[in-house]
Amino acid sequence: MATAERDYYELLGVSRTASGDEIKRAFRRLAHELHPDVSQEPDAEHRFREVVEAYEVLSNSERRELYDRFGHAGLRSGGFQPSSFDFGSLSDLFSAFFGDDLFGVAGRPGRGRGADIAARVEIELTEAATGTKREVPFGVAVSCARCGGNGAEPDTPIKTCPTCAGNGRVSQVSRSILGEFVRTGACPTCGGSGKLVEQPCEQCRGSGRTIEERTLEVEIPAGIHDGQRIRLSGEGHTSGALGGQAGDVYVEVHVRPDERFVREGNDVYTTVDLTLTQAALGATVAVPTLEGEVELTFEPGTQPGAIQVLRGHGLPVLQGFGRGSQRVLVNVLVPRRLTDEQRRLLEEFERLSGEATYEPGEGFIDKLKSAFR
Repeated sequence: MATAERDYYELLGVSRTASGDEIKRAFRRLAHELHPDVSQEPDAEHRFREVVEAYEVLSNSERRELYDRFGHAGLRSGGFQPSSFDFGSLSDLFSAFFGDDLFGVAGRPGRGRGADIAARVEIELTEAATGTKREVPFGVAVSCARCGGNGAEPDTPIKTCPTCAGNGRVSQVSRSILGEFVRTGACPTCGGSGKLVEQPCEQCRGSGRTIEERTLEVEIPAGIHDGQRIRLSGEGHTSGALGGQAGDVYVEVHVRPDERFVREGNDVYTTVDLTLTQAALGATVAVPTLEGEVELTFEPGTQPGAIQVLRGHGLPVLQGFGRGSQRVLVNVLVPRRLTDEQRRLLEEFERLSGEATYEPGEGFIDKLKSAFR
């Protein structure tokens, strides 16, 4: 991991109690400063990737909780790997993370790489354990069939923009006591295309692209974590008339909470309720797992807070081998209402009890420690 020794909160410049909106604002600000499209600092790319990794962790509730409790080691044990895809332009970065475009347009029309698309799916925890498939609908910009993507009505002329001489960009020089500053931006006359269309296409109204509704089947791998994204290369918006590469689709997977389990990395935790007599005498009860119920035997004298570990009953390691464990925490039910006869019998039991009846065992803290071994 790129930031194994760096604190994620420190990287983003936020407190450990920062809200999701505060984390998002901090990431946007730093991305503006450090993205290679903007910054000329020699270490900008490295720092930028550190900031992206920090945002990937802190913007996801599950990963953030795991990091807060167990640090970088907890993230590694949970299978987290920072994204390694090429973010392209700064506009593409914000489109991939937030589903919006930083500049209001998808870069220079007709050139370069098309903008990315953000989509979202929800799955159950049990589906995360086995892997599943989902149909993902989204709207994508494609080249206009009528004009071929040039934005002009067929058989009408397209002229070179006189303002930028077809470059699509213009520069302005300003002077101050600090020297000359050159500001380069999209040509205001042609909007950055370098061309002027006299008669816009009736179908796309001169944009060169139309919106098409698509549905793709996405294969979601077993062991995926809440908030992780799946990249579909080349399925995003087209770049325009010059045949540039299409953008990508980033499908963010959200795993719905399951009231039976608490997930931490590849492990799951669940509780089982034993009555007072079951805990004292021992019992075999049905316990839910991700694959269905299993019979679990508890020895006589089972204490509240006792933990049984079911090896291999957690979630699969994403893009790896093996599975996590399921840890079953015992909750002993103490009766709240007693009949006179029940009270008499308990009082008789207490009268007959001695020190040996309540022989001390492993402490609660020791049990918690053993749960993470």
